[in-house]
Amino acid sequence: MLDPELISLENQVFRCYLGWSAILVLKIFALSIYTGLTRFITATFANPEDLMSPKLKVKFDDPNVERVRRAHRNDLENILPFFAIGLLYVLTNPAAFLAINLFRAVGIARIVHTIVYAVVVVPQPSRALAFFVALGATVYMALQVVLSAF
Repeated sequence: MLDPELISLENQVFRCYLGWSAILVLKIFALSIYTGLTRFITATFANPEDLMSPKLKVKFDDPNVERVRRAHRNDLENILPFFAIGLLYVLTNPAAFLAINLFRAVGIARIVHTIVYAVVVVPQPSRALAFFVALGATVYMALQVVLSAF
């Protein structure tokens, strides 16, 4: 039976999940805006109606735009599963200290991943480390949910 207290603002684990989820939503939106700004700065537009001058041509291959787009896609591939599994993990009534630090790890790692991939390009292994910290925490939560379900 599901304890209604688990999905209450009285539950510090749930509150932390909500906070980091909201931060990550804002981060995804910020990366969308950054993609648009990068397109504008590099005059790289994918649609004819977006061209601001008859001299411009539609193009899809600007390396700066593509880097930001890959970072955005990576966010969607990794943050969206966190939203689902994080909430399910809250429902398992985990230890607060562990759960809160897992949520922090995912949030901070995803922010660092974006910074070192799309904003200030830093050589590997910086991006890989950020990626695997978030992935590891999310996989751990998923395994705990699976173990709790059976």
